[in-house]
Amino acid sequence: MKFFIDTANPGEIRKAYEMGVIDGVTTNPTLISKENRGFDSLIKEICEIIQDLPISLEVLGLKSEEMIREARNLSEIGENIVVKIPMTSEGLKAVKVLIPEGIKTNTTLVFSPTQALLAAKAGSTYVSPFIGRLDDISQTGMEVVEQIVTIFNNYGFESEVIVSSIRHPIHVLEAALIGADVATLPFKVIEQLVKHPLTDIGIERFLADWEKVPKK
Repeated sequence: MKFFIDTANPGEIRKAYEMGVIDGVTTNPTLISKENRGFDSLIKEICEIIQDLPISLEVLGLKSEEMIREARNLSEIGENIVVKIPMTSEGLKAVKVLIPEGIKTNTTLVFSPTQALLAAKAGSTYVSPFIGRLDDISQTGMEVVEQIVTIFNNYGFESEVIVSSIRHPIHVLEAALIGADVATLPFKVIEQLVKHPLTDIGIERFLADWEKVPKK
């Protein structure tokens, strides 16, 4: 299972990358706006940290022609750039044009298995169901992921499923048990995955016991 870090903060990206568990980065306009920096310099710094792993950047256009133009410009930043395209009719048109050009796409804001099916049929490299936002409206987001994974396996779609809008470690566990290809995680969730109280207690006891050992 791949882990993408969901942030535009270079410090968080660097820390997660140095842990050796990160396989890519996903961003969006909201995350980028939080950094209060120019887009070009921010993305340049992120690309310097993550040189060989996919980095998802999102288009802002609503018409397919606008999305295609933006996607082509973003793809020039580097070969590892993945372009996030919204799950709309116009977005599907853009994906259908971009994939044959060798531009990788991440169809985002997916909330149903049938939307995911359409994105896969259009050829999207990645498909991103947003589970946390589904949970927020009393729909079990992970059930949607399970249905998407089943459909993709049924028909041999090459699109990878990115479980997005993850809120806590249980989401990560459930995504892994279902067999999703990728989980994209906020840095705080990565930190939560590392922590366990019994690990901390064990380290404390080992260190305390070591202090009792004669050093000569």
